[in-house]
Amino acid sequence: MLRSLDIRDMLIIDRLSLAFQPGLNVLTGETGAGKSILLDSLGFVLGWRGRAELVRAGADKGEVTAVFDLPPGHAARAVLDEAGIEAEDELILRRVNFADGRKTAWVNDRRVSGEVLRGLSDRLVELHGQHDDRGLLNPRGHRQMLDTFAGLDLSACRRAWTALGAARRTLLAAEEALAAVRAEEDFLRHAVAELDKLDPQPGEEALLDTRRREMQGAEKIRDDIARAHRALSAEGAETLLVDALRWLETASDRAGNRLEAPLAALSRALLELGEAQDGVEACLADLDFDPRDLEALEERLFAIRALARKHSVLPDELGTFAEELRARLAALDGGTKQIDALRRALAEAEAAWEAEAAILSEARRGAAGRLDAAMAAELAPLKMERAVFETQVTEADPGPEGRDAVAFTVATNPGAPAGPLNRIASGGELSRFLLALKVCLTGDSPGLTLIFDEIDRGVGGATADAVGRRLKALAEGAQVLVVTHSPQVAALGAHHWRVEKRVAHGMTTSTVSPLGAGDRIEEIARMLAGDTITDAAREAARALLD
Repeated sequence: MLRSLDIRDMLIIDRLSLAFQPGLNVLTGETGAGKSILLDSLGFVLGWRGRAELVRAGADKGEVTAVFDLPPGHAARAVLDEAGIEAEDELILRRVNFADGRKTAWVNDRRVSGEVLRGLSDRLVELHGQHDDRGLLNPRGHRQMLDTFAGLDLSACRRAWTALGAARRTLLAAEEALAAVRAEEDFLRHAVAELDKLDPQPGEEALLDTRRREMQGAEKIRDDIARAHRALSAEGAETLLVDALRWLETASDRAGNRLEAPLAALSRALLELGEAQDGVEACLADLDFDPRDLEALEERLFAIRALARKHSVLPDELGTFAEELRARLAALDGGTKQIDALRRALAEAEAAWEAEAAILSEARRGAAGRLDAAMAAELAPLKMERAVFETQVTEADPGPEGRDAVAFTVATNPGAPAGPLNRIASGGELSRFLLALKVCLTGDSPGLTLIFDEIDRGVGGATADAVGRRLKALAEGAQVLVVTHSPQVAALGAHHWRVEKRVAHGMTTSTVSPLGAGDRIEEIARMLAGDTITDAAREAARALLD
């Protein structure tokens, strides 16, 4: 239950504090006095999307605080628990709108997001506005209303529809991929065969290129190395060194110790010369190749490079590219099996969705009968006991919420054909249909504050009295707030406030005053008579109140 509403610097409200009570609370006042501003302010603190500019002109910020009673077991406690806010018997919502457009909200002095506020508002307040019958006239919203009445959980059907869409997309993608692979099957098989025949290895192109350069350079340097080898061999330096060593050894006995050092040096030189000869011979052996080997090497090197250019990949990536082509061929070879499996999965997804849709259809048809019976019971007290309300459930295009179309039809007079609300019902009848439907849809919602904004427009006399009495009955054991221009409805309120607009010192402000017994007579008399309140109007007001 909404206990109090405190408004500061919002639109034309300067300072305003209201204390509400259980039962039927009515707010009356001239058109433009500011009744809608109260609802805008309440909607603001509840996180509803409304006017962009709410701060009163000249103020730095506007602020609204709403206090609700929160008994144990109230649905809002689950929202608080999810947000990590400790629930108490009193729930305080406060929201500030700064002049620069920034908005900040608190719940029990804990800063929260607008999403948390809206989650709480869904469980605290339900607003039925003066234009709600436009939704009643639009058949597109009728299925949602019926689902709300039936308390249907659409999540399973939505999940099945999502899975069905995913299965369709997967099958389509696989079929398109298979068609694309089949279109290039000849190319794939030729390319794979060509790559398999060549069998290029990672790093092979660089090794072949290095070896090719060595072989090409060998022809240029081999002659010089061969001449050097001859100069170092027995045909050259080796023979001379051996002769020199032999001659010195012959003369060493007569030379004393003077030739020992030269003889040792020559011995070492012969050893070094042998190592040089071995190295030169090894180099000559490496440079000794068959020209046909160079030709074969170049042929493979050029084949690898040509294949890399053909497929626009690097030579070292040819092996990986071949694996990709083999995978595509494997997909082609196994494509039929995959498509068959995906078609079976699609059939299963369709069956799952059909089953969920059938459950919803059966539930909706059952709920339609219950709603029609509930509406008949609600319309009778509203002076529409002869009206017939019928909920039609027909087949429509499949979707995430099943395959049903729902339309409300009415016949307002006996024997008259039934038809859509917008062609059959008048403005006053629409208001009563809307009130009855909202009562049926609301059902037993403990702790929910119901707000009706001019739900009684277009009706008067005994019909307005019937509407008021239905609202009063709805408020028994609950809290209902009604913004009304009907004196019959206002007279049935347990608590009455008057909204007035005043101009002082060049500034317009809106005020709300609770009315006692005498003030209620004057206010209802004003609603009956207009600007000039007569004694007859006062007597009529007393009669309404009695």
